[in-house]
Amino acid sequence: METQRKSSGDDCGGERGLLHTWKGYSCSITPERLLLPRPVLQVALGTRHGVLLVEGGQVYSFGDLPWKQSQVPELAKPTLESALSGQRVVAVAAGSFHSGAVTEDGGVHMWGDNGAGQCGLSSLSSVPNPTPVALVDSDTSPPQTVPVLELACGQQHTLALSVQREVWAWGSGCQLGLNVSVFPVWKPQKVEHLAGRYVLQVACGASHSLALVRCLGPLDVHRPPVDKCGQCNQLLYTMTDKEDHVIISDSHYCPLGVELTEDEGRLEAPALTQGLKTSPSEPVLPSQTSTLANNSDPSHPQDLEKGDSSLANGALPASDSDPSAESADGGGAVAGVKNSPYPDEQAVKDYLKKLSDNTQAEQTAKAGGLHALLPSTGRETSSTLNSLVASCASAVGERVASTYEALSLKKMMNFYLPSGASRSAGITGAVPGVGDNTTERVRQEDSMQAKKSSSTGDIREEEAEGLRRRLSLPGLLSQGRYAVHLLSSSYTLLLSPRLLRKAGRPRMRAVALTPLGGAVPEAQEVLPTLQTEVWSWGHGEHGQLGHGDNLARLQPLCIKSLNNKEVVRVAAGAHHSLALTAQSQVFSWGSNSSGQLGHMESPSTVPRLAKMSEGIRVWDVSAGERHTLLLADGDCIQPIIYYSGQQVKEGTEENHAKETGQQEEEEEGEQRVGGYTQQPVLLPFCMHLGYVSSVFAGGRRCVALSDRNVMGFIASLHELASAERKFYCKLCNIKTQIIRPLLELESLSSALGQVTFGLLQTLAGRFSLMCHLTGQHAASLTSNLRRGRDVKSLLILDHADIFLDSYHEYCIALGNFQVMGGFQALTKPSLDFFGKSPELLQRLAECSEENPAMADLLVALFCLPTRHLHEYGRLLLKLATCFEVSSSDYQRLQDSCSKFEALVLQLKRKRKEAEYTFHFWKSFPGKMTDSLRKPHRRLICESSNKALTLQNAGRFSVNWFILFNDALVHAQFSTHHVFPLATLWVEPIPEENTGLYGLKVITPEETFTLLACSPMEKAKWLRSINQAVDQALNGAGQDTASVSSGTGQKLEPPISRTASYTFYKDGRLKEATYEGRWLAGKPNGRGVLKWPDGRIYTGEFKNGLEDGFGEFVAPNKTLNKNDHYQGHWKDGKMHGLGTYRYASGEVYDGSFQDGMRHGHGMLRSGKLNTSSPSVFIGQWLQDKKTGYGVFDDITKGEKYMGMWQDHLRQGTGVVVTQFGLYYEGVFKDNKMMGTGILLSEDDTTYEGEFSDDWTLNGKGVLTMANGDYLEGSFGGEWGSGLKVTGSYFKPHLFDTDKEKTHAVKLGRLCVCAEDKWQAVFDECWSQLGCEALGQGENSKAWENIAVALTTSRRHIEHSPELLSRTHSKTLESLEVIPQHEGPITMERYDSIRLYLIKACDTPLHPLGRLVETLVAVYRMTYVGVGANRRLLPQAVNEIKSYLYRIFQIVRFLFQDLPEEGGVIPEPTTNVQDETEPGSTDAQLDSPKPSRVVSSSALLLPVLLPRLYPPLFTLYALDKEKEDDVYWECVLRLNKQPDLALLAFLGVQQKFWPVSIPVSMPAPGEKQQVLSSTKDACFATAVETLQQISTTFTPSDKLQVIKLTFEEITQEVQSLLKQDFLWSMDDLFPVFLYVVLRARIRNLGSEVSLIEDLMDPCVQHGEHGIMFTTLKACYYQIQHEKIH
Repeated sequence: METQRKSSGDDCGGERGLLHTWKGYSCSITPERLLLPRPVLQVALGTRHGVLLVEGGQVYSFGDLPWKQSQVPELAKPTLESALSGQRVVAVAAGSFHSGAVTEDGGVHMWGDNGAGQCGLSSLSSVPNPTPVALVDSDTSPPQTVPVLELACGQQHTLALSVQREVWAWGSGCQLGLNVSVFPVWKPQKVEHLAGRYVLQVACGASHSLALVRCLGPLDVHRPPVDKCGQCNQLLYTMTDKEDHVIISDSHYCPLGVELTEDEGRLEAPALTQGLKTSPSEPVLPSQTSTLANNSDPSHPQDLEKGDSSLANGALPASDSDPSAESADGGGAVAGVKNSPYPDEQAVKDYLKKLSDNTQAEQTAKAGGLHALLPSTGRETSSTLNSLVASCASAVGERVASTYEALSLKKMMNFYLPSGASRSAGITGAVPGVGDNTTERVRQEDSMQAKKSSSTGDIREEEAEGLRRRLSLPGLLSQGRYAVHLLSSSYTLLLSPRLLRKAGRPRMRAVALTPLGGAVPEAQEVLPTLQTEVWSWGHGEHGQLGHGDNLARLQPLCIKSLNNKEVVRVAAGAHHSLALTAQSQVFSWGSNSSGQLGHMESPSTVPRLAKMSEGIRVWDVSAGERHTLLLADGDCIQPIIYYSGQQVKEGTEENHAKETGQQEEEEEGEQRVGGYTQQPVLLPFCMHLGYVSSVFAGGRRCVALSDRNVMGFIASLHELASAERKFYCKLCNIKTQIIRPLLELESLSSALGQVTFGLLQTLAGRFSLMCHLTGQHAASLTSNLRRGRDVKSLLILDHADIFLDSYHEYCIALGNFQVMGGFQALTKPSLDFFGKSPELLQRLAECSEENPAMADLLVALFCLPTRHLHEYGRLLLKLATCFEVSSSDYQRLQDSCSKFEALVLQLKRKRKEAEYTFHFWKSFPGKMTDSLRKPHRRLICESSNKALTLQNAGRFSVNWFILFNDALVHAQFSTHHVFPLATLWVEPIPEENTGLYGLKVITPEETFTLLACSPMEKAKWLRSINQAVDQALNGAGQDTASVSSGTGQKLEPPISRTASYTFYKDGRLKEATYEGRWLAGKPNGRGVLKWPDGRIYTGEFKNGLEDGFGEFVAPNKTLNKNDHYQGHWKDGKMHGLGTYRYASGEVYDGSFQDGMRHGHGMLRSGKLNTSSPSVFIGQWLQDKKTGYGVFDDITKGEKYMGMWQDHLRQGTGVVVTQFGLYYEGVFKDNKMMGTGILLSEDDTTYEGEFSDDWTLNGKGVLTMANGDYLEGSFGGEWGSGLKVTGSYFKPHLFDTDKEKTHAVKLGRLCVCAEDKWQAVFDECWSQLGCEALGQGENSKAWENIAVALTTSRRHIEHSPELLSRTHSKTLESLEVIPQHEGPITMERYDSIRLYLIKACDTPLHPLGRLVETLVAVYRMTYVGVGANRRLLPQAVNEIKSYLYRIFQIVRFLFQDLPEEGGVIPEPTTNVQDETEPGSTDAQLDSPKPSRVVSSSALLLPVLLPRLYPPLFTLYALDKEKEDDVYWECVLRLNKQPDLALLAFLGVQQKFWPVSIPVSMPAPGEKQQVLSSTKDACFATAVETLQQISTTFTPSDKLQVIKLTFEEITQEVQSLLKQDFLWSMDDLFPVFLYVVLRARIRNLGSEVSLIEDLMDPCVQHGEHGIMFTTLKACYYQIQHEKIH
């Protein structure tokens, strides 16, 4: 083919973009070559001139150019448009007598005839040179210039397509699609009707316009909404909020929206229509509309008196069964004229009657005219609307919601009127296609006249009157205060595109097999869309709009018959239109006076297919004045050109020049003289032109652009595109002629069975997707040929994956269908359907055999697409050979080629596997087939040849092993067992001398040994199983070499993996499903285990059992709630810490062992409002309360602290009640039984025998508060009258001995502090790895701490919200273990102290956990009812015992720490080092040579702040009386001024401050102390002492006292101006003054607390003396009397 290089001109001018031009189609024509310096990229032809775009962006004009001043009469040679030099032009266009160009940056330049404003420049009748025209979008602020992609020019108008894919128009005539009444339109305006849509291409005929638009898809949602009128900038929607409802109106009427009339397609002077015309295009009045909406045959109008036939102006047909629509308050039909909100029924009826009479008259007049215009869509419209009304009504509750619903209802209505009737002057309602057919819009000159003549005008009138009332949506909206006013809209302007878009989605009903939105989601943006619509507008007298009539359209309107035809390109001749589809067919419509439509219909008002011979695929079209040019694929790769239309004689040219197209009749006659084509004819010379890339027609001229085939590159590109187009047509044929008819067969699902039918549907769907992808690709390749012809824009290179995935998916579906015997099952339905002569199938399947079997034919047919992959590979390789091997293009082509070739191999293998599996099932015994045959399952190998047997099998047993790609099946006589591969482990058994070739197979519930007959077989099975397992784990998509290919790679699947498995054997796990990590056949790691009865365990596993942290949920059938456990497990049982929430509402929080509550734990039962809320905290033994525990019975208001056994109180214990009773003594069988002491609030005491709770029984002593006592035998319940037999004693006043004997000593009969909370400490020891107290290794303990911290951290990392930032810092710092061996120095002591503070800060550290638990139990004991003053000694002892026991653990961890009271030598260098570890201001301590180690110094700073509130409360209660006496005295004495108080306390005169520093007048000045001065002396010391209440530990409190003394000393020293030593006599009164002035409320409690918990080593030091002084002050103040 490369030899065919002859062309009609000379051979200069390069190899690309050669231009050939000719006229007509007679055999004698030879095209003429126009020579240009550079390759031509694009040509545009007008009536007598042409414009050329050449490489480099220059523009040439040729032909008749009357607008140029220096016009040469003969046909000029191409002349350069120099005005465009310096601009890089990317597209050109030519109208009849004007031209346009688009530059790289989106600018537009126009020149030529401007008589009708078509050049967009005002005040010039013609424009000699290209002049810029700006498209300015005034909607944006500030207004912006809109860049343009392409132009199209007609006779008197120009269209531009902007980068935003919107259409702009200027010039004259209704073909602009603008809402204007005055022409010409000089300034480009946006065609609002297409706003919001994605326009792909525009074309202009002489007086009509076409647009190719992408169907609305989900992608268009992001377009900005249009809410203002493009003409007058008013809002299209208004909302008025009345007091009880919202009115939404979209009745915007644009004052500019009046349009000119068109008569017979000729332009008249723009005049406004007065009154009405009776032409078929007249808008229908509302009532009539509604009738038609419900009944699509207009000749039988319904009787409108039934109010339910329609709601207001037919926009909302109500359902017939709806009685409420008849009610007077607006059975809505057309509302009366009265202004009252509710017209009476009669008024409505009369009005309706009048209207319907009117209607009938009118209808008879024009039924014929209308009939043609009404597609029968009435039914679906009304039902859609009904559902909308319902949906609208359901939203009534929310005012705003209702507002929006109303809006969208309106939108939807308009959208659903299939043709967009909304554009006409009123709602010409649901009559599809009526409103649009109006070229005229009725202007309201006089509404009364309009009303008389029953035009659409009256709608607006009624709207003003009656329709301001409610339009009642049946039964819902009519009475509520949320009634929504739907104003009848008078859509003068088009709908807001936002609405169109919102409503647009449901409308895109695709044919069953057409996938929406492209093959693959990603493909959406990359590939050209095939989901398109063609919209047309303008003059229609020749039918060139394609709507089935000859009427003009002022607004763009979708040509319904081209929907789903996959139009990819449109072209417009003078009076005809063409659409080219992806399937290479051409639809044509419009004037056919010269046969230009390529078929014999004349004229055609709807698109019809042009007649092309079989196998001719058209891929480029162009239309001239009366001819059409088609570029197509023939039998060879080289494109061929067809011509359809008038034969041009040489003489006609001059003739034509005289005419200028006004006198149609003359032309008609003249045209008959010249011949014309009956159908497209092949132009024989096209083979000499080389590879034609595009054709252009215009006026009477034709142009073709061609390339030479250099290096074979152009030929290869053409071949690739041609092959793709051919393949797409083929696929479409298969889809429409075979697949769809088969799927539509009634009997198919029963013939195939549910599963196979489902697979067939999947297969068809995949086929369809692949088909669609091919179509998109073909369109993309075609457009590449038309413009670029380069490798860069080949999508198949950059996006090969889209293609590979599509084919891969298809082949999987095909294999699945085949394996299930689908093709065999399809045979009968296919034979029934295609008859005994399957020629069609044979032809489509390209099958050459004689009489092939139907099943084979079907297989061949469905496998056809995969053959195309090889074609891709071949053509890409062919393209690659056109490049240098080193170039990147070569590399890309080569890579893509190899990808396709690899897929071909892979799919071949897959197909073999499917066939192998299918044949296996055919031979396999039937019963098992049904249960084992699965679509995705493929056979890998099987042991029917006895190659594999079971070890130790019986002599007569049959064991058959079948390996599939997802399971190993062990089949016996009648049973079989399936082992999923994901949970199958296989390992070879070493052959040491046994001579057996064994494989050990491990599954979760069985382990067995397989014996192979030879080492070869053993290796084969081992490899097969391992590979199959590996693939099953990786997901079948990643194909590793299959077994059959025998590539000896050793694939060991991982021994640890994630998989899901359901257990089947009896036992704890029967029928449970586990999903998670496995290790060698056992669950191991994280996983979820679910039982069929609803139990679920989620957490860690080890060796097949729950082990580690996990959650467990178990449903409680009786209570219909769940038990829920969260905590630690060991060996499948709850073990360690956890929380168990019972369905009954009880919650246990604590330790478990072997699934039982064991150790320390807390049980909360009942909420506060249930029968018995109570809390128990203490020790458990094998699920029972045993040992020490505290039980708080909230309902009784009692708290028990003591020993338990088997859930009962047993042993010694204490009970306190909320009424202040206190009991300590012995319990037995849950009762007070035996010896005990009972005290009431007022100190009345009984000591003796008890027999039941609060019941005295036996010997005892009862002591009154005043010291009198009864001794004897007691009986009865305390507080309800006791029976007493005994003696009454009144102690002698001076009998001091007696009193001693009867002071009751508490604390003897309660549990001693050391025995409390042993379980808590044991737990801590065991966490450190010790059996019991201190028995264990120090290093092991540290190891355990490290493990505990890291595991907890890992657990928390999964849920970071548990952890604050400071907390995680603490954890990080704890990961460093302090040095814990070697002698303790001061430095090490401090680091230990800091470590302990941090460790106790986090519950993840064993010590921290211990402290947290102790704090919890302590508060639990002494808060609430437990705040009883008699418990104070026990509370203090408990803290001391905590200190002692924690100190044991600390000494175990730091073994070199001296014991309690031991001494650490302090280095003499750092004299001023810290002393008291807990003290905040330690640096002021006086230096000591050494430090005494004590548990309180190390641990109180950690413990006491947490325990302080309950403890201090007890002190305050205990010291209440003394504190009251003290406080009264403090208040009294504080009334004195300073000097008086100092005198009263006996402070020596020399210590009285004479003056005090003040800050008020001027800092640094002194102010005299006057006799009236108060609270001024020793103020700093007073302030310091007040801080005692803000500290916790005794050492801190003592530090405060010491600082107070220092402050006093300092002040006295500055007074006396000399050093000075205190004597106690001097110091005490001064200190007493400071204590009084400090006014510390609970000083007694502070003193007692310090005394009880003070570090013993401090008692005799300086601190001790100072403390004694404070204590003395406290007693002194209590006994102070004012003299």
